[in-house]
Amino acid sequence: MTAQTLLQPRMGLEHTPDWWRGAVIYQIYPRSYQDSNGDGIGDLRGIMERLPYIASLGVDVIWISPFFTSPMKDFGYDVSDYCDVDPMFGTLADFDALVATAHKLGIKVLIDLVLSHTSDQHPWFIESRASRDNARANWFVWAEPKPDGTPPNNWLSIFGGSAWQWDSTRLQYYLHNFLTSQPDLNFHEPQVQDALLDVARFWLERGVNGFRLDTINFYVHDAELRDNPALAPELRNANIAPAVNPYNHQEHLYDKNRPENLEFLRRFRDVLNQYDAAAVGEVGDAQRGLEILGEYTSGGDKVQMCYAFEFLSPEAPVAARFATVINQLDAAAPEGWACWAFSNHDVVRHITRWNLTPAAARCYATLLLCLRGSVCLYQGEELGLQEAELAFEDLQDPYGIQFWPEFKGRDGCRTPMVWAPDNQNGGFTQGNPWLPVAREHLHLAVDAQERAPDALLHHYRRAIALRHAHPALMRGAMTDIMADGDVLTFLREDAGETVFCAFNLSFEPATLHLPQGNWQAIGQELNSSGPGEDGLVHLGPWQPCLVVKR
Repeated sequence: MTAQTLLQPRMGLEHTPDWWRGAVIYQIYPRSYQDSNGDGIGDLRGIMERLPYIASLGVDVIWISPFFTSPMKDFGYDVSDYCDVDPMFGTLADFDALVATAHKLGIKVLIDLVLSHTSDQHPWFIESRASRDNARANWFVWAEPKPDGTPPNNWLSIFGGSAWQWDSTRLQYYLHNFLTSQPDLNFHEPQVQDALLDVARFWLERGVNGFRLDTINFYVHDAELRDNPALAPELRNANIAPAVNPYNHQEHLYDKNRPENLEFLRRFRDVLNQYDAAAVGEVGDAQRGLEILGEYTSGGDKVQMCYAFEFLSPEAPVAARFATVINQLDAAAPEGWACWAFSNHDVVRHITRWNLTPAAARCYATLLLCLRGSVCLYQGEELGLQEAELAFEDLQDPYGIQFWPEFKGRDGCRTPMVWAPDNQNGGFTQGNPWLPVAREHLHLAVDAQERAPDALLHHYRRAIALRHAHPALMRGAMTDIMADGDVLTFLREDAGETVFCAFNLSFEPATLHLPQGNWQAIGQELNSSGPGEDGLVHLGPWQPCLVVKR
C-alpha cells in the first residue's frame, strides 16, 4: 500500500449514525507503542508517526489508553488532571494533531476515560480529604470506622486487601476499589456527575469520537455500605482477579453493579448523542458480566457497546464454549451490542494464554472478525506476539509485584511494540525502554512480517477486509449458533446477504454439511474451505469455511 493510498480517507463508516456498530477497534497502550523522543516511553507523537501503519490494517477506530496527567502509580489509570496530557506523552497540541491526522486517514478516535476513581494527587481529592466541610468533602466515598476501628465493611480491593484506607486528616476511611492511591469518586453526589460529564465534553469538543469507559460497573457504590456476601468456592473464577486474590471470595453485590449506575449512563449517553459519539464500557464481573452488558447497552439510552471478560479469560474457547457464551449473550442481552476481544493490556496475551499454534492463531483471528458485535484488537495481536517473560526486578506493575510469583502481573502483555527485527529495542526507542523489549518478539517485528506474504500480519489485514466487504459480517444478525464436536457454525444475515461460517477448532480434520441453498466460497485468502465435489465441506485442522448464499 502506497503512502498516497494511505492518505485517502476510508469513508465506510463516516456518514452513518451507528458507525460504531461492527467497527474494528485497535487498542494502543501509549507507553509501549512508539517513542518519538528517546526517553524510552511511548508518546502521542509516536502514535501519530505510526498512523499510516494502523490505517494499512484497515481498522475503523483507535482506542488510546490513558495519557492524562498522572503520578503513574497505575500507569495513567490514576488521573490527577482529566483535561491535560501528561508531559511524558506530549501536549494537548500533540493530541490535537494526532486526532486531525487520524481523521484524515478515515480513522476515528476513542480515548480511555477513568471515571470511577482519580489519583490521590488529584486536586479534587486533596481538597476532599482536607476537612469534612469543604466544597468537595462529599466528592469521594468517606465512611466512619466501626466502633473497634476496623473498616466500615468487608469490601475488598482488586489489588489485594481491604478496599478501605484510613486517612489521618479526616479520621475516616476512604474507598479504593484498586490501589490505595486511587480513591473512588462518590457518584451519589450530583456535582461529581456534572464534573465528569464536563470532562467528556472537553474531549468531545477536541474532536474525539467517543470513549472506552474503564471499570464501567464500578461507578456507583451501595449508599448503605452493606457487606458483600461470601461466594461459594465452586462459583469462584479468575476472570477478573487471579485465583491467589481473595477478591474472588465475595459476591460483589454492593461495591459495584448497582442499579443507580444506569441513570448516570443515561446522562452520559445524552452527552454522546450531542456529538454523534459512542462509548464502549468495560464490564468487570466474573459472575454477571453478560447480564450487565445487556443492561448497559439496552434501550438505546445508555452506552452503545460493552465488553465482558468471557473471551479474555484463561479458559480456552473451544467450539462449545463459543456457542454457550454467544447463546447466553443473546438470552441476557437481546438488545445489547457486544465488543469482543481476545487480548488487552490487562490479561496474558491470548497466543500464550491459549497456547496457540500459528494455524490456530489464524483461525481464531478469522473467527473473531466474523462475530456479531464490534471487535477490539490489542496492539501486537496482529503480529502474534506472545506474553513476554520478565524478571522480577524488571516489573513495573504494582499488581504483579504484590502477588509475584503466583501472579506475574500485567507487564508481560505491555512490553513495547516491535517494529524492526534488527534493532535491540525493536525500533520502539533509541533510549532505554521502560519495559524490556522481549527478545522473542524481534523476529515477529512489523518490518519482518511486511516482507513475508504469509505472515500473520497480512492475515489480519485480509480478515478485516473481508469483514468490511460483507454487510452481514459487519452488522448482521447471528443465528443458528451450534457446536458439533470441535466445529463451531453459525449464520450471519443482513440486507439480503447470508454468510455461513464454520470453524474447525482442533488438530483433527472434520466434515460437515452446508445448510440448504446455493453457496459460493469466500475468504479463500484466509484458507477458507468450500463445498467439495461430494457436496460436503472438508475442513482441515484449524480451517474455516466461509460461504455466501447466491
